[in-house]
Amino acid sequence: MRKGRLEAFTDGVIAIIITIMVLEIKAPQGADLAALKAGVPIFLAYALSYLNVGIFWNNHHHMLHATERINGRVLWCNLFLLFWLSLIPFVIRWMDEAGITPLPTAAYGVVLAMAAIGYTLLQRAIVAANGRTSRLATALGHDLKGKLSLAAYAVSVPVAFFNAWIAVALYVAVALMWFVPDRRIETAPGG
Repeated sequence: MRKGRLEAFTDGVIAIIITIMVLEIKAPQGADLAALKAGVPIFLAYALSYLNVGIFWNNHHHMLHATERINGRVLWCNLFLLFWLSLIPFVIRWMDEAGITPLPTAAYGVVLAMAAIGYTLLQRAIVAANGRTSRLATALGHDLKGKLSLAAYAVSVPVAFFNAWIAVALYVAVALMWFVPDRRIETAPGG
Protein backbone atom coordinates (compact mmCIF):
# COMPACT_ATOMS: atom_id res chain seq x y z
CA MET A 1 0.00 0.00 0.00
CA ARG A 2 1.08 3.54 -0.60
CA LYS A 3 1.32 6.01 2.27
CA GLY A 4 -0.09 9.10 0.51
CA ARG A 5 -3.72 8.46 1.45
CA LEU A 6 -2.75 7.80 5.07
CA GLU A 7 -0.87 11.10 5.20
CA ALA A 8 -3.73 13.04 3.59
CA PHE A 9 -6.35 11.49 5.86
CA THR A 10 -4.27 12.18 8.97
CA ASP A 11 -3.65 15.78 7.90
CA GLY A 12 -7.38 16.30 7.38
CA VAL A 13 -8.36 14.82 10.74
CA ILE A 14 -5.74 16.85 12.58
CA ALA A 15 -6.90 20.04 10.84
CA ILE A 16 -10.44 19.32 12.03
CA ILE A 17 -9.23 18.62 15.59
CA ILE A 18 -7.42 21.96 15.72
CA THR A 19 -10.46 23.75 14.29
CA ILE A 20 -12.75 22.20 16.89
CA MET A 21 -10.33 23.16 19.66
CA VAL A 22 -10.33 26.82 18.72
CA LEU A 23 -14.10 26.88 18.27
CA GLU A 24 -14.50 25.59 21.83
CA ILE A 25 -12.75 28.62 23.33
CA LYS A 26 -15.32 31.00 24.76
CA ALA A 27 -15.02 34.75 24.44
CA PRO A 28 -14.42 36.65 27.71
CA GLN A 29 -17.59 37.51 29.65
CA GLY A 30 -16.68 41.19 29.86
CA ALA A 31 -14.76 43.92 28.09
CA ASP A 32 -12.08 44.59 30.68
CA LEU A 33 -8.75 43.09 31.68
CA ALA A 34 -10.31 41.16 34.56
CA ALA A 35 -12.56 39.28 32.13
CA LEU A 36 -9.59 38.55 29.91
CA LYS A 37 -7.51 37.41 32.89
CA ALA A 38 -10.20 34.90 33.89
CA GLY A 39 -9.76 33.16 30.54
CA VAL A 40 -5.97 32.86 30.73
CA PRO A 41 -5.86 29.31 32.20
CA ILE A 42 -8.06 27.83 29.48
CA PHE A 43 -6.21 29.77 26.78
CA LEU A 44 -2.96 28.31 28.08
CA ALA A 45 -4.56 24.83 28.07
CA TYR A 46 -5.62 25.47 24.46
CA ALA A 47 -2.09 26.61 23.55
CA LEU A 48 -0.62 23.49 25.18
CA SER A 49 -3.14 21.30 23.34
CA TYR A 50 -2.41 23.02 20.03
CA LEU A 51 1.28 22.44 20.67
CA ASN A 52 0.69 18.78 21.55
CA VAL A 53 -1.41 18.11 18.46
CA GLY A 54 1.20 19.92 16.38
CA ILE A 55 3.97 17.81 17.88
CA PHE A 56 2.13 14.58 17.08
CA TRP A 57 1.43 15.84 13.53
CA ASN A 58 5.02 16.98 12.97
CA ASN A 59 6.57 13.75 14.20
CA HIS A 60 3.96 11.71 12.32
CA HIS A 61 5.01 13.54 9.15
CA HIS A 62 8.69 12.76 9.73
CA MET A 63 7.91 9.15 10.62
CA LEU A 64 5.95 8.63 7.41
CA HIS A 65 8.71 10.32 5.43
CA ALA A 66 11.02 7.53 6.66
CA THR A 67 8.43 4.88 5.71
CA GLU A 68 8.41 2.87 2.50
CA ARG A 69 5.39 0.60 3.02
CA ILE A 70 2.22 0.53 5.05
CA ASN A 71 -0.34 -2.20 5.59
CA GLY A 72 -3.70 -2.73 7.29
CA ARG A 73 -2.14 -2.89 10.75
CA VAL A 74 -0.51 0.50 10.18
CA LEU A 75 -3.87 1.94 9.12
CA TRP A 76 -5.58 0.66 12.29
CA CYS A 77 -2.79 1.92 14.55
CA ASN A 78 -3.06 5.32 12.85
CA LEU A 79 -6.81 5.36 13.50
CA PHE A 80 -6.17 4.48 17.16
CA LEU A 81 -3.79 7.46 17.43
CA LEU A 82 -6.28 9.79 15.71
CA PHE A 83 -9.12 8.63 17.98
CA TRP A 84 -7.22 9.76 21.07
CA LEU A 85 -6.11 13.01 19.46
CA SER A 86 -9.75 13.69 18.55
CA LEU A 87 -10.64 13.62 22.27
CA ILE A 88 -8.36 16.56 23.06
CA PRO A 89 -11.08 19.15 22.25
CA PHE A 90 -13.44 17.31 24.64
CA VAL A 91 -11.04 17.41 27.58
CA ILE A 92 -10.15 21.03 26.84
CA ARG A 93 -13.87 21.91 26.90
CA TRP A 94 -14.23 20.02 30.19
CA MET A 95 -11.27 21.88 31.67
CA ASP A 96 -12.81 25.14 30.45
CA GLU A 97 -16.08 24.41 32.20
CA ALA A 98 -14.68 22.80 35.38
CA GLY A 99 -11.38 24.66 35.63
CA ILE A 100 -7.95 23.19 36.20
CA THR A 101 -9.36 20.68 38.67
CA PRO A 102 -8.28 17.10 39.39
CA LEU A 103 -10.57 14.95 37.23
CA PRO A 104 -10.51 16.96 33.98
CA THR A 105 -6.76 17.50 34.35
CA ALA A 106 -6.21 13.76 34.92
CA ALA A 107 -8.46 12.99 31.95
CA TYR A 108 -6.29 15.27 29.83
CA GLY A 109 -3.30 13.20 30.89
CA VAL A 110 -5.08 9.94 30.05
CA VAL A 111 -5.90 11.24 26.57
CA LEU A 112 -2.30 12.35 25.99
CA ALA A 113 -0.96 9.03 27.33
CA MET A 114 -3.28 7.05 25.07
CA ALA A 115 -2.26 9.19 22.08
CA ALA A 116 1.39 8.50 22.96
CA ILE A 117 0.60 4.78 23.16
CA GLY A 118 -1.12 5.06 19.78
CA TYR A 119 1.94 6.75 18.33
CA THR A 120 4.18 4.02 19.75
CA LEU A 121 1.93 1.30 18.31
CA LEU A 122 2.01 3.08 14.96
CA GLN A 123 5.82 3.21 15.04
CA ARG A 124 5.99 -0.51 15.82
CA ALA A 125 3.51 -1.36 13.06
CA ILE A 126 5.51 0.64 10.53
CA VAL A 127 8.74 -1.02 11.62
CA ALA A 128 7.07 -4.44 11.31
CA ALA A 129 5.85 -3.55 7.80
CA ASN A 130 9.23 -2.18 6.70
CA GLY A 131 11.66 -4.46 8.54
CA ARG A 132 14.08 -4.21 11.44
CA THR A 133 16.72 -2.68 9.18
CA SER A 134 14.42 0.03 7.79
CA ARG A 135 15.24 3.73 8.11
CA LEU A 136 12.63 4.15 10.85
CA ALA A 137 13.78 1.12 12.87
CA THR A 138 17.38 2.30 12.70
CA ALA A 139 16.45 5.84 13.69
CA LEU A 140 14.25 4.86 16.63
CA GLY A 141 16.78 2.77 18.49
CA HIS A 142 15.56 2.26 22.06
CA ASP A 143 13.21 5.30 21.91
CA LEU A 144 14.14 6.68 25.34
CA LYS A 145 12.27 9.93 24.66
CA GLY A 146 9.06 8.02 23.95
CA LYS A 147 9.44 5.95 27.11
CA LEU A 148 10.12 9.04 29.22
CA SER A 149 7.00 10.70 27.78
CA LEU A 150 4.80 7.74 28.67
CA ALA A 151 6.29 7.60 32.16
CA ALA A 152 5.62 11.32 32.69
CA TYR A 153 2.00 10.91 31.55
CA ALA A 154 1.58 7.86 33.81
CA VAL A 155 2.85 9.87 36.79
CA SER A 156 0.83 12.98 35.92
CA VAL A 157 -2.57 11.27 36.03
CA PRO A 158 -2.51 10.33 39.75
CA VAL A 159 -0.60 13.53 40.58
CA ALA A 160 -3.53 15.54 39.14
CA PHE A 161 -5.66 14.35 42.06
CA PHE A 162 -3.21 15.87 44.54
CA ASN A 163 -2.22 18.98 42.60
CA ALA A 164 -3.62 19.61 39.13
CA TRP A 165 -1.03 22.30 38.40
CA ILE A 166 1.88 19.88 38.94
CA ALA A 167 0.23 17.55 36.41
CA VAL A 168 -0.06 20.46 33.98
CA ALA A 169 3.64 21.21 34.54
CA LEU A 170 4.44 17.60 33.60
CA TYR A 171 2.34 17.95 30.42
CA VAL A 172 4.29 21.11 29.56
CA ALA A 173 7.61 19.36 30.26
CA VAL A 174 6.74 16.53 27.85
CA ALA A 175 5.67 19.02 25.18
CA LEU A 176 8.92 20.94 25.56
CA MET A 177 10.88 17.69 25.27
CA TRP A 178 9.20 17.01 21.90
CA PHE A 179 9.03 20.61 20.66
CA VAL A 180 11.95 20.05 18.31
CA PRO A 181 11.02 17.33 15.79
CA ASP A 182 12.53 13.93 16.41
CA ARG A 183 16.06 14.39 15.00
CA ARG A 184 16.66 10.63 15.00
CA ILE A 185 14.20 10.31 12.14
CA GLU A 186 15.24 13.50 10.33
CA THR A 187 18.88 12.42 10.27
CA ALA A 188 18.26 8.74 9.45
CA PRO A 189 20.16 7.49 6.38
CA GLY A 190 18.18 8.46 3.29
CA GLY A 191 16.20 11.08 5.32
